[in-house]
Amino acid sequence: MQAVDVLAKGSHQHGADLFAAQRAEADPQSPPSTQSSDPDTLLDVQKQSNGQYSPPRPDGLRRAETGVSVKQAEADFAQLSREFSNVSQHSRKLSRTISRRSNIAKDNDVEKSAATPSESEEGEPFDLEQTLRGAKEQEAATGIKSKRIGVMWENLTVSGIGGVKNFVRVFPDAFVSFFNVPGTLMSIFGYGKKGKELDILKNFRGVVRPGEMVLVLGRPGSGCTTFLKVIANQRYGYTKVDGEVLYGPYDAKTFAKKYRGEAVYNQEDDNHHPTLSVGQTLGFALDTKTPGKRPDGMSKKEFKEKVIGLLLKMFNIEHTRDTIVGNPFVRGISGGERKRVSIAEMMVTSATVCAWDNTTRGLDASTALDYAKSLRIMTNIYKTTTFVSLYQASENIYSQFDKVMVIDDGRQVFLGPTREARAYFEGLGFKEKPRQTTPDYLTGCTDPFEREYKDGMSETNAPSGPDSLAKAFDESIFSRRLAEEASVYRQELQNEKETYAEFETAHHEAKRKHTSKSSVYTAPYYIQIWALMQRQFILKWQDKFNLVVSWITSIVIAIILGTVWLNLPQTSAGAFTRGGLLFISLLFNTFQAFGELGSTMMGRPIVNKHRAYTFYRPSALWLAQIIIDVGFAAAQILVFSIIVYFMCGLVRTEAGAFFTFYLTIVTGYLAMTLFFRTIGCLCPDFDYAMKFAAVIITLFVLTSGYLIQYQSEQSWLRWIFYLNALGLGFSVLMMNEFKRLTLTCTPESLIPSGAGYTDLAFQACTLPGGPPGSNQVPGRNYILESFSYDANDLWRNYGIILVLIAVFLFLNATLGEVLQFGAGGKTITYFAKEDQERKRLNEELRKRREKRLLKDTSQDSELHITSKAVLTWESLCYDVPVPSGQLRLLKDVFGFVKPGQLTALMGASGAGKTTLLDVLASRKNIGVISGDVLVDGDTLGTAFARSTSYAEQLDVHESTQTVREALRFSANLRQPYDVPQEQKYSYVEEVISLLEMEDIADAIIGDPESGLAVEQRKRVTIGVELAAKPDLLLFLDEPTSGLDSQSAFNIVRFLKKLAAAGQAILCTIHQPNSALFENFDRLLLLQRGGECVYFGDIGKDAVVLLDYFRRNDAHCPPDANPAEWMLDAIGAGQAARIGNRDWGEIWKSSPELANTKAEISNIKQQRIQQVGNNTKTEEKEYATPLWHQIKVVNKRTQLSFWRSPNYGFTRLFNHVAIALLTGLAYLQLDDSRASLQYRVFVIFQTTVLPALILAQVEPKYDLSRMIFYRESAAKAYKEFPFALSMVLAEMPYSILCAVGFFLPLYYIPGFQSASTRAGYQFLIILITELFSVTLAQTISALTPGTFIAMLLNPFVIIVFALFCGVTIPRPQIPKFWRAWLYQLDPFTRLIGGMVVTELEGRTVQCTPAELNTFTAPSGQDCGTYMSSFFQAGGAGYIVNNATDICEYCAYKVGNQFYEPLGFSYAYRWRDLGIFAAFIGSNLFLLFIGSRYLNFNRR
Repeated sequence: MQAVDVLAKGSHQHGADLFAAQRAEADPQSPPSTQSSDPDTLLDVQKQSNGQYSPPRPDGLRRAETGVSVKQAEADFAQLSREFSNVSQHSRKLSRTISRRSNIAKDNDVEKSAATPSESEEGEPFDLEQTLRGAKEQEAATGIKSKRIGVMWENLTVSGIGGVKNFVRVFPDAFVSFFNVPGTLMSIFGYGKKGKELDILKNFRGVVRPGEMVLVLGRPGSGCTTFLKVIANQRYGYTKVDGEVLYGPYDAKTFAKKYRGEAVYNQEDDNHHPTLSVGQTLGFALDTKTPGKRPDGMSKKEFKEKVIGLLLKMFNIEHTRDTIVGNPFVRGISGGERKRVSIAEMMVTSATVCAWDNTTRGLDASTALDYAKSLRIMTNIYKTTTFVSLYQASENIYSQFDKVMVIDDGRQVFLGPTREARAYFEGLGFKEKPRQTTPDYLTGCTDPFEREYKDGMSETNAPSGPDSLAKAFDESIFSRRLAEEASVYRQELQNEKETYAEFETAHHEAKRKHTSKSSVYTAPYYIQIWALMQRQFILKWQDKFNLVVSWITSIVIAIILGTVWLNLPQTSAGAFTRGGLLFISLLFNTFQAFGELGSTMMGRPIVNKHRAYTFYRPSALWLAQIIIDVGFAAAQILVFSIIVYFMCGLVRTEAGAFFTFYLTIVTGYLAMTLFFRTIGCLCPDFDYAMKFAAVIITLFVLTSGYLIQYQSEQSWLRWIFYLNALGLGFSVLMMNEFKRLTLTCTPESLIPSGAGYTDLAFQACTLPGGPPGSNQVPGRNYILESFSYDANDLWRNYGIILVLIAVFLFLNATLGEVLQFGAGGKTITYFAKEDQERKRLNEELRKRREKRLLKDTSQDSELHITSKAVLTWESLCYDVPVPSGQLRLLKDVFGFVKPGQLTALMGASGAGKTTLLDVLASRKNIGVISGDVLVDGDTLGTAFARSTSYAEQLDVHESTQTVREALRFSANLRQPYDVPQEQKYSYVEEVISLLEMEDIADAIIGDPESGLAVEQRKRVTIGVELAAKPDLLLFLDEPTSGLDSQSAFNIVRFLKKLAAAGQAILCTIHQPNSALFENFDRLLLLQRGGECVYFGDIGKDAVVLLDYFRRNDAHCPPDANPAEWMLDAIGAGQAARIGNRDWGEIWKSSPELANTKAEISNIKQQRIQQVGNNTKTEEKEYATPLWHQIKVVNKRTQLSFWRSPNYGFTRLFNHVAIALLTGLAYLQLDDSRASLQYRVFVIFQTTVLPALILAQVEPKYDLSRMIFYRESAAKAYKEFPFALSMVLAEMPYSILCAVGFFLPLYYIPGFQSASTRAGYQFLIILITELFSVTLAQTISALTPGTFIAMLLNPFVIIVFALFCGVTIPRPQIPKFWRAWLYQLDPFTRLIGGMVVTELEGRTVQCTPAELNTFTAPSGQDCGTYMSSFFQAGGAGYIVNNATDICEYCAYKVGNQFYEPLGFSYAYRWRDLGIFAAFIGSNLFLLFIGSRYLNFNRR
């Protein structure tokens, strides 16, 4: 721990040369390192700060030094290891050591240590490695073997799909690919070719021994990520991997089979469960990776607690232990902290080969170096084999590595010692650039735009492309050394059998009891399941919002069902409605499981990562999830069942009936959950899953036995019943209920009835199953005749459901293990096809590019900014509400930005840089801003937001646009309306050229998973803001984060060019090297807490800035990078600040602040005088009129839908599939009595449309709204054009879907073909379609996000379907609901209009089975006996009037069927009009919601 603390105070200086001693000691074969004369003690640093100590370095570079001795740290560590071997006795002593050390190092500055939660990752490998594997002494004492393994690769060639220009797919392409069935199936399962095969990496070779670190450098897209993945043995997604990769003596296949978790890869993006806390995330990793053999015989619980505590301390994230991890959409810990959680999680794996991909993205310079040093020490002590790729690596970071690999476009152009790499490239003929950091120089040599040659050298006589550079390397001494090293290494493999035997033993001993020898996992299967069950419980329990909403929905629906079917009578009137209640109870609960489809797809990246880390088998996850989910669901369903069962008065003769009801719903839920998860595992993406699910769900509902009874189904559909958990469950519920009931016929159900008909002997009950001459109908008979359900089959059918559960569970587990969607591969960029105009523009761009390549600077630039306005801010404070009151994020900040100046805004992570930009750019809509922000001494007018551009940190774009279209869109709406379009577009081409985006001008932006790379997206973000041609100011938030050094330099160089043209620019920046930093004119430096510590000129070589620090007793070493050093000086990193006074206080009393205030006062006076002479122009909030906004935004939205083929086609497919299946299920209905009910059910299928449409339209609207929030903040367009364009864009697809749904649904069952009837039915289906789309958009506009909208959907749809008069006829709806909700239900109008139009005037011809038979009294024939019944208005007819055996059909004409339900043919056009009016009310709410509800809180 002493070592941790010493290192924690360390600076950013110690290079690989400082590790020479330990390396030589540990590995005699490693080459000796150049001796460094950097100071090694605090005394040296003091001498240095007094100017007494300034030794030169051999490479001519100096680094910031604060006196950490890594040698001392190593010694401390050895001492600590001995102490740690008796943890329990020494823990108190250890904690005293830590606190004593920290107090010394921090100069007893208690306030500073409390106020500055460190961002550093320094020293954590000590504790982590020590706890996970034990230190060497401890290993020996406990008998734990050490694991170490080298990696060697020979002729490594990796191939992928690419090389073909992929054009963006549009709506018609979806039809082509759908009907090309073989091709589609092949591409789903990865066999289809998406393009031609090309080599991503070619002929790589090298050796890395245990204990060595390799830095992998290359421009974006050169192949660094591919190399790291393949070295970590993650080969999925590539078409082939040739050549030999050896992990010790094992080839890749053997290593993957036996030791998969020993080589791991840490990806650039952080994938975690957002609702788990940091402690729970790491705790779960340890649950699955706690070794079997632990130091000092610690228990699992002690080990886990100790490791989590140490991990959090080491990563300086103790304060986040109980904070959720979060993600871009769920607020949690910061991005830097999330990155450290990813690093800690991978370290838990105890792997021997570690590949880290750009793990310093978004970290400031101090933190990035601390991380690199931690890897260095971990690698030294534990002999791991470490590969790291980094962008913008500083010289200090570079010096931590032993070897460097340089990749150029898939070719290995260098692999050798870090200290010799620079000289090698200079020796090839490249120009020496002493001021450039080595990583930047090496990467720059592979960049055709950046590389420069020495005098007398050029592309003709020096290497220029990837192939020539690779050839030069193959002919170099380094290549020969590599060959020799490989030869020696192979020999060692033969001789060092013992080392690998030890590796195997260590690997085996790490496994827990009962884990099989051949398993790659640490924990046995049952422990994996138990750990996953605990995690799943926490995930469910902590997601309180989802839990509460689902419980409320369930209880509210139960109460509604209970009131609608309150105390069902045990009579014929309650027979069919009882069936409806049972069906809806089952349907509602089983379709709660539909959400599993989305969560299964969304959870894939985490499952893939954990599978690679060998935390658990995917099948263990599915088993654990279902056990916990059923536990939660069972409790919810129990409450639902009690409410529904007892309010509705279902059979209460015995308790078993209730428990059978409850059990059936639970097992139905379980079966459908597993079914949806199986689909989720089987389908490659969400669109396939939605298509598949829509078809299967429709089949399940149709064949469930409620909408169409078993005996009436098409014979080819009946077999589905036995695979259908919904149908089987419904049959069990019906048998359970009706076998215990005897129903009494009501007078309405007795035929004949009325005055004069009193003798039961001559009456019959129309309810199926009733014997003639009796008013009692046994329930068993009723379900046997009506549904073909034999009550004796109850437990057989229940048993089939259990078998289905077992089958789905098996499929789920098996598919989860076998299929690996989304686990790798190369992202593909799509392009828009060139037309004549684009061809011409691209040709011009190519010419510009060639001129730039020839370093021709004579190109004319259209950059002329005429504005002279100055932005000033004084005493700026910003407070936000927190649970405990108000928190101040900015404290009394002063400053200004002048035209023609480039101002840098810098500070530690969390210092408030982005907050300050948001406040200045008027983007904040919560919190309180105090102080003055003025333009030319005047308050900000309505045109301020439009006159500025703000390139934000997150790259949010309309994903279907091309780069050129995105820039043109911005120019069209944000440049003044009177500027000719030709001029705007010409300026866009200028921006494309300046940002070097010629190659991607017609590329589709896409999303981060499948589209432009991070660096390209960042350029587009900046380009969009530049295309707006801001008059006043350009704000940029971290424009260089995530970019490689060259891209970062190009962007800053371009900003400098803009400033030179008269633009005022304020820009936050991370990790700037000296070359980058010197481009800035002024600096605003913040420390944590939003306090300013410096504002003023930087000066050449930062002379002005450094002079300020020097006058306040902080001395910068001559050759340190001032941008890194100043952050250390103010205490931004792990190191304590320089000096014992707070820099914020120093600034407040400094003459510089007084000068700044005076300057601001002068600026205001001058500008007020200058502006006062001009007549003030009218300030417009938006640059263009409303109609122009509507035109431009609508054009983009229409194009977006056209280029989203899956969205439109999936919707159309679902419509056609449901209509087709419904039509075929009710194929050519006859005129029988049952067909009347079936026709109503066919019509009722129309009510399925909103459920489908809501699920698809809501996410689309929500995604578009995120883009709208960004663009509307920049005052590009108003809310109305956005909402209107979303509605208009849906229209063509809605009409197409209505046609696709209507034709099969109407004509296959044989509905009335008269044009007056068919036309009305089509019109009402079209209105349903439009109503559903506008309803979905309205719900989205009124809710903060898709998640909440989706939770509201089931409630809305069930209420609509319940009260429309089908599931329960209008006369039977309780008075309370009938009075208002029945009338307000849009579906009432839909069903009323469609049913009367279809059944009006349709004659009914009963089948023999449907006839009710009774005898007439003696002496009367049927006609005479029934005459008074018919005269009184009785429905139906007698087959033969002249006999005394009466065969009665309940309906003569369709009108008699629907009139008792409360429908009327006379009102059908009125109903259509009311239904259409609901679209109007939706639109009204949509426009009001989008105008006044802003859920983008910032």
